[in-house]
Amino acid sequence: MTSIELQDEIIEDFSLFEDDLESKLFYLMDLGKKLPEMPIEHKSEDYIVKGCQSKVWLFPVYEDDKLYFEADSNTEITKGLVSLLVKIYSGKTPQEILNTELYFIEKIGMSRMIGSQRSNGFTSMIKQMKMYAFALIKQ
Repeated sequence: MTSIELQDEIIEDFSLFEDDLESKLFYLMDLGKKLPEMPIEHKSEDYIVKGCQSKVWLFPVYEDDKLYFEADSNTEITKGLVSLLVKIYSGKTPQEILNTELYFIEKIGMSRMIGSQRSNGFTSMIKQMKMYAFALIKQ
């Protein structure tokens, strides 16, 4: 699926909850629980996302000209947030990742779901994923 199709799917899934923020948060946490288990050796300081209040690990795997991400967090909401990014960015070329504009954030009302600290952390996750992509293009 394209990044646009994936974002549209996320928007559609969250729209089922309308303005019920509590249900949206539970759904977000449930998404995080569905992330594949991250190998313990990938949970090192080298892969911690700087700028997050919670601990978030992002491990990039470059294979067949595409970038894949393993991710984990020590909090359920943050793990749900990173799972959304993994869904959109994993399996894309570095150029696709850099070119992807994330419009789902506003459409699902994320700013009402998470506070400013988590919002800053979410931005840091996006930046880290794009930095991994950028580094591959510059090789």
